[in-house]
Amino acid sequence: MTNFNSMGDPRFFVNTGPYTLAAVAQALGCKAPCRELVVTGLAGLENAGPHHLSFLGSKRLAAKLHETRAGAVLVREDMASRVPVGSTAIVVENPFIAWAKAAALFYSVPEVVAGVHPTAVIAHDAVVDATAQIGPNVVIGSHAEIGQRCRIDAGAIIGDGVVLGTDCRIHAHVSISHAILGARVTLFPGVRIGQEGFGFTPTEYGFLTLPQLGIVVLGDDVEIGANTTVDRGAMSDTVIGAGTRIDNLVQVGHGVRIGRCCAISGHVGLSGSCVLDDYVTIGGQAGLADHVHVGARAQIGAKAGVMSNIAPGTTVLGSPAQPVREFFKEVATLRRLVRSGGNSK
Repeated sequence: MTNFNSMGDPRFFVNTGPYTLAAVAQALGCKAPCRELVVTGLAGLENAGPHHLSFLGSKRLAAKLHETRAGAVLVREDMASRVPVGSTAIVVENPFIAWAKAAALFYSVPEVVAGVHPTAVIAHDAVVDATAQIGPNVVIGSHAEIGQRCRIDAGAIIGDGVVLGTDCRIHAHVSISHAILGARVTLFPGVRIGQEGFGFTPTEYGFLTLPQLGIVVLGDDVEIGANTTVDRGAMSDTVIGAGTRIDNLVQVGHGVRIGRCCAISGHVGLSGSCVLDDYVTIGGQAGLADHVHVGARAQIGAKAGVMSNIAPGTTVLGSPAQPVREFFKEVATLRRLVRSGGNSK
């Protein structure tokens, strides 16, 4: 017997469905199919049943498409004819975008419940909007400002003078100091914002800590993953541009300036005073030396070691990082040398 499994365990996620197929298509902004179907939830191609909506994001998964039992599948037009009999193709321009919209339809983000938990500690001169939700054991410091519809979860600490724009989501055990946040900023559990950077100078008696007098500025719609740290600036601010997404366990050093809509994967380290222009992407475990400037839309591969500036639009790999073509030429040369026993002739 086939087991059909919906996504979204009801212990953690609230399903607002079911919806008719026509209602789903309307929410996605695409043409509604002629078939009448009630969709009860979402599922992957391999687990979907006759009343589930699924999607095909890549042609590499076409084999799973042939075998699916999903009631309806989001596909690009060139794959619509390959949807099996019994399933309905919903043709969309981009299945990933359509899937995200479908997920938002069935599993909307819980609304903020205005109020302050009795265990929260809030300074008398802090300004907390009446529409904000303040969770258990939250600490909000002197002169801090919490904007409309912000949600601050258990154990988070908002330091003196910190400003949160509207609709920010601060998850459990986040700490924020010396920072100004824009609207709709999301900080996942354990994020640390605004602590002192790694700044010191050696003396004959040991290290002397240098003053870290900058702040952290987070633009609108920034998202920062769990246990990532963002140091405040020393002589200039640390700035993260609007729409940028940073993964878990990333280190952003003091005075770093990150542009708009950059994507930075887990375990990346950005040394002090690096500059990333807009739309830069960095793969996991890459590291950048201090004062490096990365041009707009450059791509840095996983585990790359970046020690010098990168021109806009360039893709680099390796350590030290170099343009992708040069990197693979060197790899090919090394392979030939190994196969020839070290004889380059």
